[in-house]
Amino acid sequence: VVYTQSEILQREVYLFERLDSPNREPMKHLKAICFLRPTKENVELLVQELRRPKYSVYFIYFSNVISKSDVKALAEADEQEVVAEVQEFYGDYIAVNPHVFSLNILGCCRGRSWDPAQLARTTQGLTALLLSLKKCPMIRYQLSSEPAKRLAECVKQVITKEYELFDFRRTEVPPLLLILDRSDDAITPLLNQWTYQAMVHELLGINNNRIDLSRVPGISKDLREVVLSAENDEFYANNMYLNFAEIGTNIKNLMEDFQRRKPKEQQKLESIADMKAFVENYPQFKKMSGTVSKHVTVVGELSRLVAERNLLEVSEVEQELACQSDHSSALQ
Repeated sequence: VVYTQSEILQREVYLFERLDSPNREPMKHLKAICFLRPTKENVELLVQELRRPKYSVYFIYFSNVISKSDVKALAEADEQEVVAEVQEFYGDYIAVNPHVFSLNILGCCRGRSWDPAQLARTTQGLTALLLSLKKCPMIRYQLSSEPAKRLAECVKQVITKEYELFDFRRTEVPPLLLILDRSDDAITPLLNQWTYQAMVHELLGINNNRIDLSRVPGISKDLREVVLSAENDEFYANNMYLNFAEIGTNIKNLMEDFQRRKPKEQQKLESIADMKAFVENYPQFKKMSGTVSKHVTVVGELSRLVAERNLLEVSEVEQELACQSDHSSALQ
């Protein structure tokens, strides 16, 4: 989610593998950079890897705090002394946008109390976030919520235990970690969303900034899965929080801009200078063409679903229920 493959290629990383994929070929001429969550399974996979190393040198980065016993297990497995360094590089969460992160957890509670595994994962994700932002916060939680209290206590325990890691320079106003319980908001889940990112998430589903469009009628092969990331999609970055009506207008402008550029790109190439200009502009043109077809497809599918599910009418009723105290007309 953080890096595109082409960005990583520019850093001279040419091979992408998973530790758990079988039948990897030994390539002793390559160095390996391992970026892993410090889970039991990952440490075990790494131990097996170090016993029979496939690469010349290993640089190991864990996305969160790793226990001394796990480091010891890795040291014992590294008989051939291929490990160059082991570091903690806090990134144990999915950075969806500059202002939003996720832990990709679906359903963290059983009834009104935490699922223990999900509580542990949420604590790890939150503390990694605090470490990467260099914040040692005041913690406040919703008093009426037992799950919020439990999470606050778990985060506090980690900060107390790893106090050396959280020893950041104090600010005049300490940062605040505010933990709220989603179940106290009875209104928002009943309302349809009408901004671009929220509609895509609600109607099509976004998973790690990818959208599965394979069910869209008549979809072309290239567009079965598309990436929506504000990092490298200017149109999406500018429109993600705009209303659906505005998106329609902006898509039209994008199309018109694309059409204006198109004939220029396809003019006759009579001189070397023409060819040079065409080659220089072609990647931009190709990128813009991809952006246009992607957003036209996504917005087209959103409007199909809005019509199919009568969402304009439904949404009007929802808003009346949420905003007015007299519900007799809504019942009608």
